[in-house]
Amino acid sequence: MRVIKKGFLYQVTFMAKVFPVNCYLVEEADGLTLIDAALGFCAKGILQAARTIGKPITKIILTHAHEDHVGALDMLKEALPEVPVYISSRDYRLMNNDRSLDPHEDQTPIKGGVPKSLKTRANILLKEGELVGSLTAIETPGHTPGSMSFLDLRTKALIAGDAFQTRGGIAVAGDLKPWFPFPAFGTWSKKTALASAGKMISYQPKLLAVGHGEMVEEPMFMMEKAIDAFNRKME
Repeated sequence: MRVIKKGFLYQVTFMAKVFPVNCYLVEEADGLTLIDAALGFCAKGILQAARTIGKPITKIILTHAHEDHVGALDMLKEALPEVPVYISSRDYRLMNNDRSLDPHEDQTPIKGGVPKSLKTRANILLKEGELVGSLTAIETPGHTPGSMSFLDLRTKALIAGDAFQTRGGIAVAGDLKPWFPFPAFGTWSKKTALASAGKMISYQPKLLAVGHGEMVEEPMFMMEKAIDAFNRKME
């Protein structure tokens, strides 16, 4: 496990050199908000990171329902039974293994796995613009229909889940990078992901933090370059 701090944000990384899986602890005055729950074996490390910081985890937010983002959720809830779990109202359906699509959505199959044994369910469903502490929720569908990103209003750090990756080269969800193709393999709608990436640019983030790969400071140029590259592929 590796922990890197940027402002109020702690990136907690597992298998950093082989198959990096990130989750994040966001420091608030009264505790820590955990964003994503990594893989099943990661619960102990996440709890250890919080103890090292010296504040309790008071909220758990999920960017989306894929197994490498909800894997440790059951074990975390056993240790933190009173802590609320947040997810988008749309990906709550995926959390319940409902892969149906709405009429307005791109009619391509939803990809990626949700653990069949997952017992925990979110008890607070998020919509665009809602606040969780210092974080504002941004609907950024594409990787999944209900993917969300979160902007820290204090610092403009953007925690983007798998809407972007930086491992193997910065890319929008769905743009396959041969050195790390897995986020692309799990992406539902390339067209929707590209539209969401453009939306994220409009928030002018000062830091980009993703599910797979290193954090990027002053990321606007690299994000725009990734969007342009994917646009050319999609044309």
